[in-house]
Amino acid sequence: MKAIMIGGLLGGLMMFFWGFVAHMLLPLGDVGLLQATAPQQEAVLATMHDNFPQGAGIYLLPMDKAAWEDKAQAKAFGARALALPYAFVVYQPQGLDMMNDMSGNLIKEALTNLLSALLAAYLVSFAAVGFGRRVLLVTLLGVFGWLTNMVGMWNWYRFPGDFVLAGLVEGVVGWLLAGLLIAWSLRRFAR
Repeated sequence: MKAIMIGGLLGGLMMFFWGFVAHMLLPLGDVGLLQATAPQQEAVLATMHDNFPQGAGIYLLPMDKAAWEDKAQAKAFGARALALPYAFVVYQPQGLDMMNDMSGNLIKEALTNLLSALLAAYLVSFAAVGFGRRVLLVTLLGVFGWLTNMVGMWNWYRFPGDFVLAGLVEGVVGWLLAGLLIAWSLRRFAR
């Protein structure tokens, strides 16, 4: 158990550090993210504020679930939707000053990195024998997470392909680095 805990701690710290490198020092954190000008942002945000009465949530635009019930309505909606832009909007009516206060987000990120790495260390302690196989398995867990999450976002919600591929690079490199530390810990501290 000591080897798993140390490996999970080291792997989680590595994932957190790699996330900093990927987002702050490399362009991986910006791939696929575009920015409107300040006046455009103000106009869009005001429109969302006035037109998202249900409050916080994810809005798919255009969307009309009622049209799914009737074939004629569905066909008419489909034709209209082809002529309109598409948007996947994560909306929060209250603002957030991410430029000056990321402490809560950083704490949540660190905790999820630690929990993920602990789970990876626990799994590979049972499933893989040998340093290289353990590293490979942890790396493949990262690919598994990408396939089950990011590829679905690309497929269903039209996330940009370059954004999704950058997520693959970030995940593979991060989990490879974490896997090296987890495998080392399991070899070094196992009884």
